[in-house]
This record gives sequence, structure tokens and C-alpha cells, in this order.
Amino acid sequence: MTATGARSRDPWRHGRDGWQTMTIGLYNAPMMTDTPHVLVVDDDLRLRELLQKYLSENGFRVTTASDAAHARAKLEGLAFDLIVLDVMMPGESGLDLTAALRRRTTVPILLLTAMGEAEDRIRGLERGADDYLPKPFEPRELVLRIRTILGRVPPPAEMPATVRLGACSFDTARQELTRAGDVVRLTSSEASLLKILAQNAGAPLSREEIRRHGTDCANNRSVDVQVTRLRRKIEPDPKLPRYLQTVRGRGYVLRPD
Repeated sequence: MTATGARSRDPWRHGRDGWQTMTIGLYNAPMMTDTPHVLVVDDDLRLRELLQKYLSENGFRVTTASDAAHARAKLEGLAFDLIVLDVMMPGESGLDLTAALRRRTTVPILLLTAMGEAEDRIRGLERGADDYLPKPFEPRELVLRIRTILGRVPPPAEMPATVRLGACSFDTARQELTRAGDVVRLTSSEASLLKILAQNAGAPLSREEIRRHGTDCANNRSVDVQVTRLRRKIEPDPKLPRYLQTVRGRGYVLRPD
């Protein structure tokens, strides 16, 4: 957090020593493949390091960024389950970044703010934030709020056994695509992408959501490339897609028969 003038309060309610004492004896969850990945964005280096240590000890995978530009670079290359974002940063503010991100992703955002006025907090929620936490705060409360937000994310829809796309048919269990009974070869990336889209048929998914669901796409451009290749295999006319459609400002949606 960067405010006008000097910092007057420690962002941790009990200061650094209090934070160290509170971590003793806390449950340290094992790192698993489905460990939630959190992006922490704050220009305060000390706070970033404390948050990274504390959240890691409480079962989260953590990546940090020092400002909005740094956060955008991280978001381009990695997929996240939640963003912890400071409001008052140099350059692009947390509020402006929240509004920009909301236009292209549904990743939950929790704002950290030193602004205590209700109107300031309402502005954050209006920009698309899922929750806010005023500074100074109890680190345990931050963990609870993150878990609460992640608990509100709806579970994946039930996977249909077969998805029909005109002359094509996709077996979701076997991840096998056939056209008029003949098997159409899919790469592992194409099969994963088609399965994710089939599981969310009719619902637009952003590029970030597609990556977060388990594809091996390294960045948003990789998602676009895989979509183009997949269209060549399922669409009668890839240039005028009927089944795998682009939703402007949102991402991609699969519309089976």
C-alpha cells in the first residue's frame, strides 16, 4: 500500500512480531495439485513477503506482484483462483485494475484497503470486487475470507457422456472425437480444451478460466491457438464457427446440438 505521505500504521493488526507469534502451531496444509493459487498484488515489499509466507503456511500457492503492470504480466502467463489486491498503488490503482479485469475474467478479487469510509468500500464492490478487507487486519481473517470466497465458486457442472457437434461426436470420458464413426486425432491439449468447454456447454469461459480448469496452455495466446486448431477439426467451416464460438469481451463458448 502506498498512501499520500508516510505510512502511519502497520498493515498487520499486531505488527510483525505479533504475526510471527500467531503462525506458531497453525495448521500447515500439504501442497497438493489442486492447491488454490493466489496472486497477491501490493507495492509494499514487506507486506507481500509476509502475505506470501503466511498464506503458503496455510495451504495456498502464492505468487506476488508489485503493481498493476506486474500483475497483468503474471495473469498473462499463469492461472489463478483468487487475487488479493491493494487499492492504493502507484500508477494504476487497485480499483482501476479491478474494473479492467472484470471485463475479461471472473477470477475472484479481494481488495485490501486503508480507506475506512463506507463509500470507498462500495466503490470497490461496484468495480467488481468480491470482498474487501480494511488495513490493518488480522491475518487469520484474511485466510478465512479467502476460503469463504473460494467456497462460493460453483462446482463444475455434471459432465455429459457424449457431446454432439453436427457430424462429430465427443466422448467425454474417453476424450475421443469421431466424425461419422471415424476417429479424429486430438492432441492432449485439444482434448482437454474440448472437455472443459463441453463441461461448461452454453456458458462462456474466459481464457483465464480455461487455463485454470486444467489445460496446459501457458498463456492466453496459447488458448487462442488451441481454439483455432480445434475448430479445424469440429467445424464444417472453421472461419464461420457454429459450435465453438467467440463471445466478444468474454471468451469462448461451446454450443453443441
